[in-house]
Amino acid sequence: MTRGFEIAKGFEDKDIKLPIRKTRCSAGYDFEAAEDTIVPSFKRGSAPTLIKTGIKAYMQDDEVLYLYNRSSNPKKKGLVLANSVGVVDADYYGNSDNDGHIMFAFYNTRDEDVEIKKGEAIGQGVFMKYLIADDDQAGGERTGGFGSTSK
Repeated sequence: MTRGFEIAKGFEDKDIKLPIRKTRCSAGYDFEAAEDTIVPSFKRGSAPTLIKTGIKAYMQDDEVLYLYNRSSNPKKKGLVLANSVGVVDADYYGNSDNDGHIMFAFYNTRDEDVEIKKGEAIGQGVFMKYLIADDDQAGGERTGGFGSTSK
């Protein structure tokens, strides 16, 4: 197995659709929301809203899955990704904390709350190869899930 998507633990019976590309020249795989979610209007100091996908991704050790917003989300819904681009490392897959469950972190720039319905397209993922520096010494092992690499 080279790269692809699976249903994350706990979502097996939730009618989750695996991400797909809509056209043969699309770079991104479209992700859908796993459940209805309200993204509240932004307030200073508020945390982003994590929208669950029910999906995990497997890939080669020298690959990454980048998560991007839908191009229509900022204009139509006022939704922006809190981290601009999400980074899903190969060793996130199957981690002990959350099985590698992929979530999109959104802020809502509108004055009113935004409702995302289950099955609604929320973003896209693009697999990429990456390079490392000549003197790279990384040898650590992932010990958790979302946001765990700096701990």
